[in-house]
Amino acid sequence: MNTQQTKSTPLIVHSDWTRDWGGQEMRTLCELQEMKKLGFRTGLIVPEDSELARRAKGMDIPVYPVPFTSKFCLTSWKSLFRILRSIRPDVLNTHSSEDSWMAGCAARICGVPLIARTRHVLAPISSAVSYNLFPHVIFACSESIRDQLVRQGVKKDLVVVQNTGIDEERFRYDSSNREAIRKQYGVADDEILVGNVAFLRHYKGHPFIIETAATMPDKYKFMLVGEGGERPHLEQMIREKQLEDRFILAGHTEEPEKYFSAFDMIFFSSNESEGISQSFVQGLLYGLPVLAVRTPSILEPLNLVQHHATVDYGDVRSAHDALLSLTSCLLRHEQAIVEQRHAVSTKYGLKSMMENILSVYSRYGISL
Repeated sequence: MNTQQTKSTPLIVHSDWTRDWGGQEMRTLCELQEMKKLGFRTGLIVPEDSELARRAKGMDIPVYPVPFTSKFCLTSWKSLFRILRSIRPDVLNTHSSEDSWMAGCAARICGVPLIARTRHVLAPISSAVSYNLFPHVIFACSESIRDQLVRQGVKKDLVVVQNTGIDEERFRYDSSNREAIRKQYGVADDEILVGNVAFLRHYKGHPFIIETAATMPDKYKFMLVGEGGERPHLEQMIREKQLEDRFILAGHTEEPEKYFSAFDMIFFSSNESEGISQSFVQGLLYGLPVLAVRTPSILEPLNLVQHHATVDYGDVRSAHDALLSLTSCLLRHEQAIVEQRHAVSTKYGLKSMMENILSVYSRYGISL
């Protein structure tokens, strides 16, 4: 710990019950990392066998293990009360259903000054009780998520829209990355590479991309960057459509920024429960033409995008026509891209996210 970080320095702790790794978990670690850079003390309450725990330890963020097997797990409840009474956080930010119920309740009983809950997905909630009862503030990752929560009975004055912030300096076009990635996967200069960066999960809608790819001329190649449980199904679809020479499954990468530079277009196919995907906003920073499925949260940032089209999920004919139409927009206009990057960064940048969160903290007397 930095010698300047004493016990009087506010302690920011996040909790999550998940063992998985995805956009939600990336957001959690990103917030903690940025808070740590600013000088706050940080911590994470998660299952010991989670990917969040493993990565946090590598970042020197203290991990406090709790099983989080269910709301009825007495061991989890005991661990929560013991941890909260021991470390006495100034902020507890919960993320998933189980830990929001349990850690949110325990934090209220223990008198944590600020309890926040982040809602990442656009999906119906089972009950508004825990939302209204435990947190002092709810961070909704999109305006659509906020509106849905309010429609289902969550108090409007509890909800603050806070999109996940993207590091605008990290995600920028690089011609050397473009050349290297396209060479690695055998994509010629005169071929059009349509890309998507996302974990391979059912709600990401990747089968729609494969169905559309099968209708496109041979000069169009497609690439999915990411890994997940849907891979075997997608591989089977690619074989059935005889797309092995035009469809690339690149797998997981810790450097998605390099792949965006290689794309000519982005096809974002998520069709349910999506908040504003981090990879989607990352792609917008490159000024590429975008084809997106009409989902409420994803439509929000598109008004900042110069060249885009939207389609209903599964409408292959419209997706085919949209990709052909967007092909006329492939020539890069640097000034227009600079303007788009500025607009996207202003609303969805990492700096903007941190400033907004800190302003919420300050309302509760929590600051350095």
